[in-house]
Amino acid sequence: EMLTRCGVGKLLLFDYDRVELANMNRLFYRPEQCGLSKVAAAKNTLSAINPDVVFSEHNYNITTAENFDNFMKALSTGGVSGTSPVSLVLSCVDNFTARVAINRACLELGLTWMESGVSEDAVSGHIQVLVPGQTACFECAPPLVVATGIDESTLKRDNVCAASLPTTMGIIAGLLSQNTLKYLLGFGTVTPYLAYNALLDFFPSMPLLPNPACTNAHCRACQRQHQENIAKQPPPSAASHHDTPAAPLHADNQWGIVLDKSGVPDDSSGPAAPLADGLRLAYAPARPALADHQAAATSSSTAGADISDLQARLHALQS
Repeated sequence: EMLTRCGVGKLLLFDYDRVELANMNRLFYRPEQCGLSKVAAAKNTLSAINPDVVFSEHNYNITTAENFDNFMKALSTGGVSGTSPVSLVLSCVDNFTARVAINRACLELGLTWMESGVSEDAVSGHIQVLVPGQTACFECAPPLVVATGIDESTLKRDNVCAASLPTTMGIIAGLLSQNTLKYLLGFGTVTPYLAYNALLDFFPSMPLLPNPACTNAHCRACQRQHQENIAKQPPPSAASHHDTPAAPLHADNQWGIVLDKSGVPDDSSGPAAPLADGLRLAYAPARPALADHQAAATSSSTAGADISDLQARLHALQS
């Protein structure tokens, strides 16, 4: 919904489930949409919000062999032009099997993927950017369930549903959407990994590097390709960086703004102001370079002069 309101050109929607009353404590869906496929209900709502956005529905399970091929084809030709790949893959799925499928599709197609999720207790979540060969893929450091090959369905308890808070989901959705805009529009810093702990209002962030021993062969191949691309790049030239004058930020200077250094204090004009009671310096400040130069000049000017000459100069200053 956030990306639709921002006017993104085209959205491909994937889901095989139907809207239920149990989904009403989350965002987006409405009670009268119960029974509709989630992608159809989403398209109806989003089209009413912004009819200029193009929506493509895909109502199937991407984890099956047949549907995975359809998923790959949709990603490789689902761009705005209808023949180009998509610009970015986003996910907010609730199981590891779907994440593995998305991971493998993005690695094979060389697509950037932004993954997100909310914990079962609904008080924490995360977003993560996965760039083939440059950052860790989902299988580089997999969860224990994936690494050990445990059937995920055996871990679910009967008649027990994971907690769901629209507040936590809204925060994670906002973080994911903001990161998407920064990536697509090229502004700010795209966060590689950002987590959220609602109990402590804690937002840890960290880079996640790829694992050279990743079990996914496509990931290892992408890592090698990325290293080869880095090796082909020419080293940065320090001389050209310093010799080329930087272009003015605003060449026209419509408002006639100029910089005036008259109000800038001179560090060499004298000793620093005394500290207030109870304060102390963590280290002794170094003497300014100008003061060192003056001291050296004074020393060199008096070198070799005898006592009588110095006394004559002092007498001349006093008269």
